[in-house]
Amino acid sequence: MIEARVSSAVGDFDAGQWDALAAGNPFVSHAFLTALEDSGSVGPGTGWSPAPITIAGEGGTLLAALPAYLKDHSQGEYVFDHAWADAWHRAGGAYYPKLQIAAPFTPATGPRLLVADPDLALPLLRAAEALCEQNGLSSAHATFIELGQVAAFEAAGWLLRSDIQFHWLNRGYATFDDFLAALSSRKRKDLRKERAAAQDGVEIRHLTGTAIRPEHWDAFWQFYQDTGARKWGRPYLTRAAFDLFGERMGESVLLILAYADGRPIAGALNFIGPDALYGRYWGALVDKPFLHFELCYYQAIDAALERGLARVEAGAQGGHKLARGYQPVQTWSAHHIVHPGFREAVADFLERERMGVASDQIHLAGRTPFRKDG
Repeated sequence: MIEARVSSAVGDFDAGQWDALAAGNPFVSHAFLTALEDSGSVGPGTGWSPAPITIAGEGGTLLAALPAYLKDHSQGEYVFDHAWADAWHRAGGAYYPKLQIAAPFTPATGPRLLVADPDLALPLLRAAEALCEQNGLSSAHATFIELGQVAAFEAAGWLLRSDIQFHWLNRGYATFDDFLAALSSRKRKDLRKERAAAQDGVEIRHLTGTAIRPEHWDAFWQFYQDTGARKWGRPYLTRAAFDLFGERMGESVLLILAYADGRPIAGALNFIGPDALYGRYWGALVDKPFLHFELCYYQAIDAALERGLARVEAGAQGGHKLARGYQPVQTWSAHHIVHPGFREAVADFLERERMGVASDQIHLAGRTPFRKDG
């Protein structure tokens, strides 16, 4: 007998036991998820109600977990299902609430099945399905699943969906110049010009751990608010979330700030994983040419090289990353649709969509800036 339980907060669980299942990924860590809860970034009034599903062993030891949320909208997910919601509502159904298995507001790949034993993956997914069916939820969605876990969702009968992100991949480079040497001559010159223009009159600082002080977060909060207001209408994270990131997981945080005349003018927030650097948020108070590319892409490559990391994931969308050495990479989500007829319609849509995504990836792969001589 395997019993799964639904709780109301990741904070209900022991941090050590939760993190033993999280495989070092910063976005499903106890620190990150509880920072969202304790700062009010998720919870009442946000449309993200924590509902982690867990399996415990003897003595209550945590053996498996799904970081899950009850959602009454589709914001902050970066895998867009608004058309599905609209279609189901027009058919007379209620798409919301739904179950979202994800790191909130975070289009970064990672484990979604946190398991001590792979055999517990299927019971976890069956528990998520039961939660939907017993509570009238239309569907469950797991987004940005790391590649090694996709098969588990497929084996459980969930519908797979793919998309494309742009990641920088370390092909054995020791320095940024090694990376530049792999590019075509024209692109190499373009990147050097962009870096020189962005750095002109600017001091760039990398801060992590206890070096990040409240005044640094205050500056970054201004940048984040400006970007959030333009992109989402209102920022997803509260100001308190950034303080908690610093307090609870500061060594996994890399804050890159640009200064001009002694004052911060722009910044990029990154998180450090075991094998990747994850770019998350950026903002600026000035409009300086190429500063966005410098802080978010080139400085991230420098930081990844310094730490010996295999890749940089620079977030969702952004075809402009391609010209700067970030390559098209397939990302995956999985979807459980309760109603058989609705599931059939979504499955048909996904089959057609996959053909388009595959074609796009082939096209984009042929437009990378790397030298064509091998």
